[in-house]
Amino acid sequence: MARELGLEAEVSARLSGLGRLALLARQWEQGRSLHEQARRIAAEQGYKHGEIHSEMGLALGARRSGDLDAAEAHLLHIRDGYADVSSEAGDHLLLAELGFVAELRGDADRSVRHHLRGLDVARSLGEPRALALSLEGLAGAAALGRQRPAAECAALLLGAADAARRGTGAPLPPAESADVDRVTAAAWAALGGPAFTEAFARGARLTAEETVSHVRTALNWPDSKAG
Repeated sequence: MARELGLEAEVSARLSGLGRLALLARQWEQGRSLHEQARRIAAEQGYKHGEIHSEMGLALGARRSGDLDAAEAHLLHIRDGYADVSSEAGDHLLLAELGFVAELRGDADRSVRHHLRGLDVARSLGEPRALALSLEGLAGAAALGRQRPAAECAALLLGAADAARRGTGAPLPPAESADVDRVTAAAWAALGGPAFTEAFARGARLTAEETVSHVRTALNWPDSKAG
């Protein structure tokens, strides 16, 4: 309908939406093709928000399909090329994705820095799901430590994140749980089932701020505004 009406900006937006659905179905190539079409049309129309949305889709697909270099390139292009039209919500997702890229590369320090900066943005947004995403990212960085104290901190953070999501009535759907599943598996393997379950439940009873404060002290993480 948008094509028939000549609403090219709307065509771009709808193509990006279809691209996101393809990513949820793990159809990486289809998602990439749809987002590339959306980006081309948005650029032709001078629709910067459409360009950002479609390129973020390319970054999301690249990371989830294992192409970390491509994901980082897209994310840095968004960060450096569209700063004049950035939003807090967009900045938060950008930092979360950069943090996950770093985690998947095994770079815990860089992952922590990105996710702590994202945590500050989530606080500013006042959005529980954004807060949960930052907590999940920090859990991934903690789980890289492999030792028991780090794994316990990862479980605490996962519990706090789960509580934040459930508090909104929107627990993480299975199609979007790959990162949490990966981190959970790592922490579970390091702690064992009973200890993981206990730490997860304890994190769910703490506030997000209490959880982050505990983890920062236990793992000697920097202040969230550092770096």
